[in-house]
Amino acid sequence: MLDEKILTILRNNRDTHVSSDEMCKVADISRAAIWKHVEKLRDEGYEIEAAPHLGYRLVAAPDSLIPSEIKHGLKTKVLGREILSYKKVDSTNTVAYSLAEKGMKEGAVVLADEQTGGKGRHGRKWASPPKSGIYLSCILRPDIAPNEIAGITLLAAVAVAKSIRGLTGLDALIKWPNDILVDGKKVCGILTEMKAEQDRVDFVVLGIGININTKIKHLPNNATSIREEMDKKDGPSRVEFTKRILESLEEEYVLMKKKGFGPVIDEWKEFSSMLGSRVRIVLPNRKIEGIAHDIDRDGALVVRFDSGVLEKVLSGDVEMVR
Repeated sequence: MLDEKILTILRNNRDTHVSSDEMCKVADISRAAIWKHVEKLRDEGYEIEAAPHLGYRLVAAPDSLIPSEIKHGLKTKVLGREILSYKKVDSTNTVAYSLAEKGMKEGAVVLADEQTGGKGRHGRKWASPPKSGIYLSCILRPDIAPNEIAGITLLAAVAVAKSIRGLTGLDALIKWPNDILVDGKKVCGILTEMKAEQDRVDFVVLGIGININTKIKHLPNNATSIREEMDKKDGPSRVEFTKRILESLEEEYVLMKKKGFGPVIDEWKEFSSMLGSRVRIVLPNRKIEGIAHDIDRDGALVVRFDSGVLEKVLSGDVEMVR
């Protein structure tokens, strides 16, 4: 696209102006067309300086989830090679699921600045105010059985926890099965959906929602955002966070493809906020309480009752018992 070609020219010359004549030669379009595309980029939030007799210079890029910004410098081979970005959608998972059904390749990423119907587990809503969080869904086509799908959620949780720690220094921990906590408060949720046959997965849609610069007043109780936890007026870049998450996610996904879920689960345990602690789990027809003893190779939580009996839990709402 011409917009990306012009952006590349400006990015490669951040410390100087680029003349209209030079841009015309590289982009192979007229001066009028250059001006038109520069105006379009300005409308998208790019700050581009125009100086008489000198040309154009890129001063600042917006912190918007624009495909060209995410792709610039992205160190992945598969994830994010195809990016679709929307100002507002019902749910990125819904969009990605529809695209996957139509044959969209593995690694495609759907992003949105706002979700009107963001989804959590068990039909819950995910707060998705505009231009404050990362609302992201990836299409994956792993060669796994349907009963291994929980491993994809654990894999994503490890990737996000690593990304938060690496970019902010915050002590991000994982609460089984799909929450990332900072200081005991939820900062990220993960929702994995799939289409499968009896013995094989057709595709997986991996949804990740992270509160980056979200204000507390827009969040439910016991939730927080990265900016709030960093105690800064200006939070981290959503663009840089998105890049880091995609890169970390691809690393974990490649590891799983090579060595199975074992190494991923071992990493997950290192980030766990609950293993060894007393927990209460709400199941569809009962409540149980015991020690969060382990995570098995299928991603199930192993609970040890006071009697010493162990029980595997594949799904449920978990709370720490203080």
